[in-house]
Amino acid sequence: MSPTVRCGLVQCSNPINDESVPVARIQQAMLDKHIPFIEAAAARGVQILCLQEIFNGPYFCPGQDRRWYAAAETIPGPTTHLMAELAKKLGMAIVVPLYEEHMRGVYYNTAAVIDADGTYLGKYRKQHIPQTAGFWEKYFFRPGDGGYPVFRTQFATIGVYICYDRHFPEGARALGLNGAEIVFNPSATVAGLSQYLWKLEQPAHAVANGYFVGAINRVGTEAPWNIGKFYGTSYFVNPRGQIIAEASEDNDELVVADLDLGMIDEVRQTWQFYRDRRPDAYADLVRP
Repeated sequence: MSPTVRCGLVQCSNPINDESVPVARIQQAMLDKHIPFIEAAAARGVQILCLQEIFNGPYFCPGQDRRWYAAAETIPGPTTHLMAELAKKLGMAIVVPLYEEHMRGVYYNTAAVIDADGTYLGKYRKQHIPQTAGFWEKYFFRPGDGGYPVFRTQFATIGVYICYDRHFPEGARALGLNGAEIVFNPSATVAGLSQYLWKLEQPAHAVANGYFVGAINRVGTEAPWNIGKFYGTSYFVNPRGQIIAEASEDNDELVVADLDLGMIDEVRQTWQFYRDRRPDAYADLVRP
């Protein structure tokens, strides 16, 4: 593995915000919008690319309209097959967040991971599901049941943590213990609710666990829900908690950064958090 990995994040606004338009057409428009960004990432030498939460459509959870169940698909399925073809063609690993249909009537908020040769490596299902005004996610998703897997791509070992997950340090630690060198957090979050936490929590995870984090948020506002402005500001943070690349709040953008995996060793050999942790003293943490 190369000690330095070039990684990318894509933040995008939804091009069709019209509930009279069929779900499939809205999804196709968002997919079509992402393809040039994926190709641009490859042209810039990106080796691992992550897209935003449920990338091929709007964030529909501010409402509880069952029409959006039609946005779900199997994983592997049509979108992952398309992304696998792109990954192989471009020689780039891709993290693909999608609305997953596990079986009829059972759905998850999921991210598929595809390696640079087009191999489907597996998926992460969002573990923590919010249920509050503007984020009625329990109407659409079951809590993930697959633990905190890591995926050994050709370039680095990566993990995925999705949006609301980032408020919970336990899973972030589990990803590090499982061997993640880079953790991607595809999100959909609006100003006025969590923006003040955006640059606190994930740098803290990076420091506490000695790995890189790629944090992705979408941009724009989405009708008819209009819950607020998705404030973008996607970024990479290193194991020292330093933000090393950052997008704007408003624009569709590709963020690219070179991640020196050797820094993980430097940091962990200075701050021996994994050596000094006390799992024998943490029984209360798993008490209901």
